[in-house]
Amino acid sequence: MGPERAGEAGGLAAIVAARNEADRVGETVRALRGTFPAAKVWVADDASTDGTAEAAMLAGAEVVRRGRPHGKGGNMSAAAEAALSVEPAPRIVLLCDGDLGASAARLAPLVEAVERGECDLAVAAFRRRVGGGFGIALKFAHWAIRRLCGLETQAPISGQRALRADVLRATLPFAAGYGMEIGMTVDAVRAGFSLREYELDLEHRATGRSLRGFLHRAGQLRDFARAYLAR
Repeated sequence: MGPERAGEAGGLAAIVAARNEADRVGETVRALRGTFPAAKVWVADDASTDGTAEAAMLAGAEVVRRGRPHGKGGNMSAAAEAALSVEPAPRIVLLCDGDLGASAARLAPLVEAVERGECDLAVAAFRRRVGGGFGIALKFAHWAIRRLCGLETQAPISGQRALRADVLRATLPFAAGYGMEIGMTVDAVRAGFSLREYELDLEHRATGRSLRGFLHRAGQLRDFARAYLAR
């Protein structure tokens, strides 16, 4: 079944994680709406200070935003609860990051894989790696998931995921901060759901070996450790 079927009313909801992505979130939302024309698009805006919420609304998204930052996992949990509360409730939910821009249009294979029953949770692996540091946080994520549920992953922290609504409910609330994807993977596998990864040609805002990049990855590693210890 193609994206048109998944995007029928009540079929698909897309939830976009964003913090200070005013320059890219609008393009991301428009790409999603173009690929899934009947889907409801939500943006989980983690108290951005640069006009992210306004850009998302102008592009046609519903925005879930609270007055102070709650981290990725917390804000995406709130948006997911909002998406699941509408009538008719979505059958499939697509999660993605707000910095994908036009490449968000290439997420259709994830939704199609879940529609076809190939897996309960479909995860995108980036075909091309851009930026990054020395891989310490990523190696920890691989190890943590393998240790907690025995799963070998190619893209353990990818935020681009499609899953059935019942799988989403089983993995809420998400782990705090950047630990969201590790927690979701472990919780889904432990609950007996199947996960499959798909290599897609996606683009995002990469962090390099700068002070800002290293601080970002230090925050990731902290949240990864918290998600691991909580499980």
